Amino acid sequence: MNRSSGGVAVVTGASRGVGRGIAVALGAAGMTVYVTGRSATVSGAHLRGQLLSGTLSETAEAITRAGGKGLAVACDHTNDEQVHKLFAQVEKEQGHLDLLVNNAAFLHENLIDPGPFWSKPLEMVDMLNVGLRSSYVASYYAAPLLLRAPRGLIAFTSSFGADCYMHGPAYGAQKAGVDKMAFDMAADLEGTSVATASLWLGPQRTERSAIAAVERADKYEAIMANAETPEFNGRVILALLNDPKLTQISGQTLITAELAATYGITDDDGHKPPSYRDILGSPRKYHPARVE
Repeated sequence: MNRSSGGVAVVTGASRGVGRGIAVALGAAGMTVYVTGRSATVSGAHLRGQLLSGTLSETAEAITRAGGKGLAVACDHTNDEQVHKLFAQVEKEQGHLDLLVNNAAFLHENLIDPGPFWSKPLEMVDMLNVGLRSSYVASYYAAPLLLRAPRGLIAFTSSFGADCYMHGPAYGAQKAGVDKMAFDMAADLEGTSVATASLWLGPQRTERSAIAAVERADKYEAIMANAETPEFNGRVILALLNDPKLTQISGQTLITAELAATYGITDDDGHKPPSYRDILGSPRKYHPARVE
């Protein structure tokens, strides 16, 4: 089935920002999209003293307005039982799953502050819990449902920070970790109709990044001029899901700007976001050896 006319997706961490944009783009293609996060009906997220707008209920409504069916499920991705219940709900209501987008992440407000890791709050390490571990848990419960679909995809939102120094060691380890996770999960899924991909997104146009651009104009003002919309990345993920060669590229780390060029996808107003491969690095090529 072409997912431009239906299909079932779960997008984690979709109250706002990247997850919300991806989810709305999938909804515009007619998908039923379950969105998760902790901000069910009231936002409690802040950055630099500013309240960040966006809730799950608002995202679900935006998905439905776009042409899909949005379903909000409050879920704390540090709680494995809540994640288990999420996928049990999907199984009961849909019977299968076509797409999981692992986007839930912990972004500490000191993330972009200058200085070494030991000068920042220890809580920065929570990026290894919500972002890396949470992606494993969600994929664990999603895999049996994905295997029931004609074709399935586990997508991880990652970053060039997996290959270069970016925002410190916790951030880099989380991104490098999901890249390797996608590679190893693809080995376990080999021979099935389910694929994995870790996706390096460029700078994103979100409320959070807009605040960061003001706080660190010296570093981010110029970068944001070529930033991507989250919806752009949602359209790329959908095209990847529908790619007839999906299983052949399973396990790879891919750059969404480059995928967009391949699929003929542009951002708002025809903008073609650039790839930062030449200045920030290339996805790692893992060794093909397998040790069971």
